[in-house]
Amino acid sequence: MGILKIDLLGTSFAIKADEDDSYLQDILAYYRKTVQQISNETTLSDPTQISIVAGIMLCDELYKEKTLLNKYKKSQNAQELNDDVEQVTKKLISALDKALY
Repeated sequence: MGILKIDLLGTSFAIKADEDDSYLQDILAYYRKTVQQISNETTLSDPTQISIVAGIMLCDELYKEKTLLNKYKKSQNAQELNDDVEQVTKKLISALDKALY
């Protein structure tokens, strides 16, 4: 269990999580980078608005990754199904060949 000390956008607090400290620091650094990007690229100055937009941007990124992963999994399943159908077809052809000769 790790503890993440957050000091960002004018607020400070700590949270406990079921992850190790280095992982928590990595995700905080990633969030800080997103917040900084929003601060640099928009006219927003209110910390609440910046944090909401950062959350939405990160949700967008996560959603796109999950969608891509699901498409990949479906294509993998489709490929496995195609492979199974091909194997069954080859067995049937082989059985027919033996029966006809």
